[in-house]
Amino acid sequence: MINGEKFLEKPIRWAMIGGGRGSQIGYIHRSAALRDSNFELVAGAFDIDPERGKDFGKKLYVDPDRCYTDYKSLIENEAKRSDGVQAVSIATPNFTHFEIAKAALEAGLHVYCEKPMCFSTDQAEELAQLVKKSGKVMFISYGYCGHQMIEQARQIIARGDIGKVRIINAQFAHGGNSAAVEKKSGAAAWRVDPKKSGPSFVMGDLGTHPLYLIEAICPELKIKRVMCSKQSFVEGRTLEDNAMSIMEYNTGAIAYIWSSSVNAGADFGFTFRIVGEKGSIAWDAEHPNQLAYQIQGQAPSVLQRGAGYLYDEARADDRIGGGHPEGLFEAWSNLYTKFAKAIDKSEKGEKIDFWYPDVNAGVEGVKWVEKCVESADNNGAWINY
Repeated sequence: MINGEKFLEKPIRWAMIGGGRGSQIGYIHRSAALRDSNFELVAGAFDIDPERGKDFGKKLYVDPDRCYTDYKSLIENEAKRSDGVQAVSIATPNFTHFEIAKAALEAGLHVYCEKPMCFSTDQAEELAQLVKKSGKVMFISYGYCGHQMIEQARQIIARGDIGKVRIINAQFAHGGNSAAVEKKSGAAAWRVDPKKSGPSFVMGDLGTHPLYLIEAICPELKIKRVMCSKQSFVEGRTLEDNAMSIMEYNTGAIAYIWSSSVNAGADFGFTFRIVGEKGSIAWDAEHPNQLAYQIQGQAPSVLQRGAGYLYDEARADDRIGGGHPEGLFEAWSNLYTKFAKAIDKSEKGEKIDFWYPDVNAGVEGVKWVEKCVESADNNGAWINY
């Protein structure tokens, strides 16, 4: 990865749907996708306002004729071109994800989709069937799993370095919505609107991130049942702004996920700790280059990104060598590189022999939110998974 050598004969022709002017997540997508020259941004439907979207696309050096008014015209017109797009990234509000992803897959395009993938398990399974039928790649935007130390954690668990996993304590709990910010911010307003955000706010928006990291790091763990309590602390807010979910797994392990946007004073608050029979590992998204590694009876240590003692699988994600800090853009770039490699293997009819947040991860996230909401709506009852 450090050398930046190319593995594609030519870049993948790529378009963005959403992510226009003022979109923080759109900028991250573009920066990550274009960083290693695996993708070329050739088209887009960047904005709900067509003229603003076209003006924005021109500033990105996209041909004005390929800056479309909406996703439908993008898909229709690009299909007529011999040099039409091969893949799209969806960076629009939650309630649009299903229809756009479905249309893109049906048109034979590879898809990188913001989460949640959709609102219901039925919709999620429909997309999974489309992926299976089309043979196309669908990535779900769980960007934090691209950090090098997540791969190190995965290898520690796989090798049994801390023994059988017993307890997982995770949280994504910030204070950004401790007041009714949605009254002044359109970007905040749709996230707490059930018509646009779905059945959940913080569990879908925040809690699914640690949920997927648990899935990626401990793939042998399968949820048996879930229990959840949720609250809306800010007056007038329909969807929950705080929730605690407890999962029991097939191995006997248990996990706790605290999802909150009213953790006043916390800017971010995304951490996890995985406890095994012999020791524990812990990670903090605000300090992503370190992984705490503690074995019972031994002095605690902190593993550093880029170090020679890391497992080879983790070092494969290294971009600038040890001692230099990496962050969110590197993590997302790693995932877009995997997206490109998966597309390349798919187009060649080869088996995709590496893990990534695929359509099944999207299904799992939607299902988990549904089950948590069901539990919370039934006074925190245990719900079979």
